[in-house]
Amino acid sequence: MSTARPLTALRAIAVTATLPLLLTACGYGSAAKKEDDKSANTAVDAGKKLSASEVRIGYFPNLTHATALVGLQEGLIEKELNGTKIKPQSFNAGPSEIEALNGGSLDIGFIGPSPSINGYVKSKGSNLRIISGSASGGVKLVVNPDKIKTLDDIKGKKIATPQKGNTQDVAFLNWISEKGWKVDPESGKGDVSVVRTDNKVTPDAFKQGSIDGAWVPEPTASKLVSDGGSVLLDETSLWPDKKFVITNIIVSQKFLKEHPDVVEAVLRGTVKTNEWIHANQDKAKASANARLEAEGGKPLDAKVIDPAWPSIAITDDPLAATLKTQSAWAVKAKLIEEPDLAGIYDLTLLNKVLKAAGKPEVSDAGLGAK
Repeated sequence: MSTARPLTALRAIAVTATLPLLLTACGYGSAAKKEDDKSANTAVDAGKKLSASEVRIGYFPNLTHATALVGLQEGLIEKELNGTKIKPQSFNAGPSEIEALNGGSLDIGFIGPSPSINGYVKSKGSNLRIISGSASGGVKLVVNPDKIKTLDDIKGKKIATPQKGNTQDVAFLNWISEKGWKVDPESGKGDVSVVRTDNKVTPDAFKQGSIDGAWVPEPTASKLVSDGGSVLLDETSLWPDKKFVITNIIVSQKFLKEHPDVVEAVLRGTVKTNEWIHANQDKAKASANARLEAEGGKPLDAKVIDPAWPSIAITDDPLAATLKTQSAWAVKAKLIEEPDLAGIYDLTLLNKVLKAAGKPEVSDAGLGAK
C-alpha cells in the first residue's frame, strides 16, 4: 500500500482531514529505479504515438484536485502523452462531470467518492472505473465561534454542505446520526438544518449570517476561517487511520478499453506529478494557485491557501476501504440503496506504473474488475 505526504511538508501529519497516506519516499535516484523509469517510458522514448490523438480530462478548481491542477500547470501529465493532446475541462459539481463522462464528452476525470459511487451504481456498473487515488483529507467543520463553541452547540443551527448526497453531505449526515440527532436527508430539516449550498456561495452566506457554519472541503474551509470562522472539527479525526479518500481518478470504460496506452500514460503523469508535489511543496502550492487563477481569474490569498495546503494529502492510493465506508454511510442516510460496487476499481494500469517506478502496489479492497 502506498503512502502519501501532506501538501506542505514531507512529513506525516495527523492533523487535517486524512492526510497521511504518505506516497513513497523513493526518489528517482537509484540505478534500479532508473532502469524501472526507462522501462516505464519505453513507448515515449521510442517516439511511439499513442492510440488517441486527444484525451479529455475533467477536474474541479479545488485544492483537493491538486494532482490535476499541478499536473496540468506544469505539463507533467502532457509530457507522458508523446503528442496526444490534453483537452482540460473544469467542473463545479460531481453530477455534471459524471454526466459528461456518460455522454461521451469526457474520458478521464478527477472526482469525489460519492459521485463515483452514484455514477457507477446508476449505470449498473457500465460507465466508469476508478483507476487511481489522488487526494485524502482536506475537509473541516467551520463555524461561527460567537454562535457555536462546542460540538453539541451544532444542534438547532444551520450548517452548509456543498450538495445533497455529495461526499461532505454524506459525512455530515452520518456525524449527525452518530450524535443521536434526526435530520431528513431529502429536505435537510431536523435537529440540525443542513443547508445545501454551492461552495462558491458559502463564504458570502457565512458572512451574511444565513448559515452558522459549514462542513466543506478546502479551500472553502480556510476561506471561512479567514472570514472569522473557527475549525470545530477536522474530518480526519473521525477515521481510524486518519485518512479517507476525497478525490479519485475515474475513466470511461469505453475509453479504457479502446485506449489503455493513453490511460497508462496519464497515470504515469499523475504518479510523477504526485512525486513532484511532495518534493517541491512551495512550488507545487504556487503552481496549484496559478492554475486556480487561470480558472477563476483570481488566485487564493496566502491566508487561505497557506493553512489549506497542509490539510490535504496527495496519494496514488485510492483508499478503497474508505470508499466502502462512505457508501455504507450513504445507505444509512437513505440517500442510496445498498449498492453493488464489485468491479468499480481497475487498478491494473496504476499498479503496473507503480511497480515500474519502484513503488508499492495498492489495493482495491476486493472491489476490483474481474
